[in-house]
Amino acid sequence: MIPVYCPADGRLVTEVAGATPADVRAVAAALRREQPAWEDLGPEGRARHLRAWRDWFLDNQRRLGEMVQSETGKTWNDAALEPMIGIDLINYFTRHAAEFLAPRTVAPHGPAGATKRLRLTFRPYPLVGLITPWNGPIGNPMLDVVGALVAGCAVLSKPSEFTPLSWTEAVRGWREDVGAPPILASVTGDGTTGEAVVDAVDMIMFTGSARTGRRIAARAGERLIPASLELGGKDAMIVLADADLDRAAAAATWGAMLNAGQACISVERVYVEAPVHDEFVARVTARVEALRVGMDGPGEFAAEVGAIATPAQLAVIEAHVADALAKGARVTTGGRRPRGPGLFFEPTVLVDVDHTMDCMRHETFGPTLPVMRVADEEEAIRLANDSPYGLSASVFTADAARADRVAGRLEAGAVNVNNVLSNLFQLPLPMGGWKESGLGSRLGGANAVLKFCRPQARVAERFALPAEPYWFPVSRRKATLQARVMRLLGAQDWRRRLGLPGKAGA
Repeated sequence: MIPVYCPADGRLVTEVAGATPADVRAVAAALRREQPAWEDLGPEGRARHLRAWRDWFLDNQRRLGEMVQSETGKTWNDAALEPMIGIDLINYFTRHAAEFLAPRTVAPHGPAGATKRLRLTFRPYPLVGLITPWNGPIGNPMLDVVGALVAGCAVLSKPSEFTPLSWTEAVRGWREDVGAPPILASVTGDGTTGEAVVDAVDMIMFTGSARTGRRIAARAGERLIPASLELGGKDAMIVLADADLDRAAAAATWGAMLNAGQACISVERVYVEAPVHDEFVARVTARVEALRVGMDGPGEFAAEVGAIATPAQLAVIEAHVADALAKGARVTTGGRRPRGPGLFFEPTVLVDVDHTMDCMRHETFGPTLPVMRVADEEEAIRLANDSPYGLSASVFTADAARADRVAGRLEAGAVNVNNVLSNLFQLPLPMGGWKESGLGSRLGGANAVLKFCRPQARVAERFALPAEPYWFPVSRRKATLQARVMRLLGAQDWRRRLGLPGKAGA
């Protein structure tokens, strides 16, 4: 049994059973048996079940939010958002399902294809594995499960062992309350369970640390199955001297402190041009200092920064702040755990930071905001790129051309101009990391569905000849004729088409 604790007050919420590898294999086998019928429903048939699930989320929003709070210690604002993340996803992808999955007619290539009908169709991977972390127990899996279900896959999911309750309930709602086909399942457990999931599926989608992502990619490579990985981030924000400082300070505060900084696309470091550095620090410090810490009650909206999900993550945050202070950084607000129970850390602004410090080099995943003074745009770009990660970034400036120039030089999968985190909500655009931030991408319009499919090329005859000219038996006459035709069609000048002697050495 796996205990689940509330990080806001330390109480034991419940215990859940950990699935063994044998359990995982049994669940996978059951899902595989049901998947063909799910695929046969077609995009519109599958969409009806997903829309019913959407309505279930709406009807159970408050109860699910309370469950999220109990296992994460989030503020009510953050917890109530979790069940709602899937609403827009379900609406968008069910609305476009038939369009995204429609067979595509392809124009034939050359005279040899003139007698052919070419089509490209998409068949789902029968069983997709979905492994998600603790920072968004409902929101994270919804980012991928909707596309996989729309595509016609069965999905075997494994939430984090620290936060398994709300996603397990969402899957129960699908199967029991909605009465949808049993092609979505959830298994709980630790890394051993996750390894069993990777070994049981035809494709794996993983969200989590780069360290675990490497292990999953290696195992997927051994099994020759595709892996899509959304890994860590150390997202940079650049504030240029002509930026709207009020908006930049407000964006940095929200981008760094949302979900207590426990988001892969959190603002984790800020580079500010020297002429406006001090003014930016003053404004962002005032905003961060005003944030309320705690786990408020359902419907209260009395806190902005909730608990840290695990003791291990809190230890990382404390270590990064201590390392920065030991190397000469200063705290303008926050910097320590508040008194009282629970795994909380004060919203913190660090200044006089540099790239010798862990808070600028490694993912903190907590409510900290390091701000570094830079001489100019060039230095800001260089330092922003000086990272093994490349998930997303932000640029604040009043000059659109300058913003585009800077964005074009940043090594990140997404760049937000005069905003933060906003790319996550633009479903037609892909969300994917560069460098150690991942492989592949999620979302991105049709990509969110087709990534879970195998393309199948179909070639049909417009009319059937008794035999193709290149079939057996071979003969000198047929071979000579074919060679002449291929030369005539392949050469791009008349001398070579006619096989005339070329220049010496040609």
